[in-house]
Amino acid sequence: MATKTKSNEIRIIRIYDAPVKMVWEAWTDPEKVSKWWGPRGFTLTHHSKDLRPGGHWHYTMHGPDGVDYPNKTFYHEVEEYAKLVYDHGGNDEQAPLFRVTALFSETQGKTKLDMTMTLATPEAAEETRKFIKKAGGNSTWDRLAEYLTKESCGEEQFVINRTFEAPLDFMFEVFIDPARLSQWSPPTGFTMEFIRADIRPGGSSFYLMTNGKDIKMYGRCEYLAIEKPDHIQYTQQFCDENEKVTRHPMAPTWPETMLTTIKLSEEEPGLTRVTLTWKPYGKTTAEEVETFVKGRAGMTQGWTGSFDKMEEYLEKVSAK
Repeated sequence: MATKTKSNEIRIIRIYDAPVKMVWEAWTDPEKVSKWWGPRGFTLTHHSKDLRPGGHWHYTMHGPDGVDYPNKTFYHEVEEYAKLVYDHGGNDEQAPLFRVTALFSETQGKTKLDMTMTLATPEAAEETRKFIKKAGGNSTWDRLAEYLTKESCGEEQFVINRTFEAPLDFMFEVFIDPARLSQWSPPTGFTMEFIRADIRPGGSSFYLMTNGKDIKMYGRCEYLAIEKPDHIQYTQQFCDENEKVTRHPMAPTWPETMLTTIKLSEEEPGLTRVTLTWKPYGKTTAEEVETFVKGRAGMTQGWTGSFDKMEEYLEKVSAK
C-alpha cells in the first residue's frame, strides 16, 4: 500500500543505507539501473539515455511471463544528486501514465527518497494504486535496497516494505505480542501456535505452524534486539518437535539460520511503514547463499501473503 497524499497523487518514501551520490547513480547510470529497475522478476534492456531536461530514456521491460513493455521516459527537471521530474509509462504509441517527482536528500548518513506520482484524476490514481499492488510494483524500491547493499558491502539480502493504516505503537505490538503474531504471520492456509514465547532481548520462542492436515513445521526465534517503538531483530531456524535444529522441509540447501530485522516508521499520523530485511546469518555455504538469492520471488510471495493477512487483521481490530 502506498501512502496517500492528495487524491490524485501516490507518494512513496524510502530510506536507503547509502550515500546520496550512490543512490543517484543507481538511478541514472544505465548499467546500474538495469540491475534493479522494475518489479521483482522483471529484467530491462537499455536502448538510449539523455539525462537532461528535454531528454529521453528509452528502454524495454521484460516481464517474467515473456511480455515486453517498451518505455520512453521524458525528463522535465534534472538536478544532480537532488531531483528528477519525468513522465513515466509512455512510448511511441502511448501517452505517459503519470508524472514522477523524485527527491533525494541526505539524512543521518543515509539517503531519503521521497517520490510522488501525479495522475490526471483521483480515479486514475486509485486504479494505478491497484495496478501497482497487483503487479508487485513496490518491490522495485526493495530491489534497489538489495542492490545498494550488495554494491556497498557485498551482502545478499531480501527487503520488503509495506505501509499499514495503524499507529506506530500499535504496529510494534502486532510484531511482538504472540497472540497478535499468530493471527497473521503463518503462510496462507496455515495456523500458528506458540509452544513457548519469551519475546524480549535475550529471550526465545518455539512455535508450530500447520495446515491442519499433513504438514507440521516447527521453528524457533532468538531475539537480539527489541527497541520500542520501531526496531526488532531476531534469528530464526527450523526445528523438529524436540527443538533440535533442522533444515527447511522443502529446501535442504536453504541457510540454517536467518536474520530478520524489522524497522517501523511513521509516515504520517495513523500510517506506519514496515521495512523488513531478511538475510542468511552465521556460517553459510555458497550453495546456500545461491538458494537464498534464487528464492527472492518466493519470499516476496510469502511475505506479501502474511502482510495481506495483517491488513485483514488490522481491519478487524479497528472495526471493533
